[in-house]
Amino acid sequence: MKHLILAPLRGFTDAVFRNAFQRHFKGVDEAVAPFVTSIKGRCIKPSHLRDLLPVDNRAMPVVPQILSNNPAEFICLANALFDIGYREINWNLGCPFPMVAKKMRGSGLLPHPDVIDRMLDETLRGISGNLSIKTRLGRFSSDEMDRLIPVFNRYPLSRVIVHPRTGVQMYAGKVDLKAFEVCQARISHPVVYNGDINDLAMFQLLESRFPSLSGWMLGRGLIANPFLSEMIQSGTRLICHRNARFETFHDDLVAGYGRQFSGPGHVLDRMKGFWRYFASDFPDSRRIVKQIRKADSLDRYRQAVKAVFDGQDRWGSCRENAASLDCTSNQNLLY
Repeated sequence: MKHLILAPLRGFTDAVFRNAFQRHFKGVDEAVAPFVTSIKGRCIKPSHLRDLLPVDNRAMPVVPQILSNNPAEFICLANALFDIGYREINWNLGCPFPMVAKKMRGSGLLPHPDVIDRMLDETLRGISGNLSIKTRLGRFSSDEMDRLIPVFNRYPLSRVIVHPRTGVQMYAGKVDLKAFEVCQARISHPVVYNGDINDLAMFQLLESRFPSLSGWMLGRGLIANPFLSEMIQSGTRLICHRNARFETFHDDLVAGYGRQFSGPGHVLDRMKGFWRYFASDFPDSRRIVKQIRKADSLDRYRQAVKAVFDGQDRWGSCRENAASLDCTSNQNLLY
């Protein structure tokens, strides 16, 4: 079994998504939650941790992620999370967005290994649980890792998750697998790969090149195709009843956000955002996204989505894909 981790995508992989995903799909072992930002003072309000309340995170193991460049604030927030039952906190050193990086947070810290060194020193002496890191190769250049890896190796980190792009790349361009290979060889902690695992073939190529990794993080590729984790675990694209399962998952998401948000407008905005990924495997994805974005009410959104489901066979039938495969034994396809 491959150890698969749901990536932290702000605005997408929140508790509603995590719970709905786990009800309808298999193959993911845990999730790193979208970051919460450290705050001044020692009073952590429940609203700040709303997405991380244990009562709403029982479907799969979750690792909270903190965005911070202040040791005291990080320690306070991390210990509040440890106090409610979490065992590991992830430090975000990868967020590439300029408004974050320019404040020396996320990937904006990567050109400053001395600051990261002091942060780790103080933080690890002050927290009561485990710490992992999610990082990029650097903010401006992968050469920044030459100074960062010795810092990481000095501290008892539980693991290092590496996205093989720089911060200024955002999500454009190709991942730098040569630089990642160097990082993996030099990092003394368990290493997790994150970045552009969008289909089974890509995963298999990466696994053949990096067979000793401790885990694999799936993000945008898993949102676009929620069956990807099952395909990776089974080693085959053949999974039955996908159209019906995806439609049921979609309706569960809508219901979940309906319970969370105060008003249909918020639900509509959130679901429109998902179709940026959901539509990517449909034959006429641009038209589908355009039609869904035109919906100005939740009822019209449901009508637009129903038209998509009624008029598109996104993955084809199991009979077409698997010939004589017996769909009644679907669990044999998964593991």
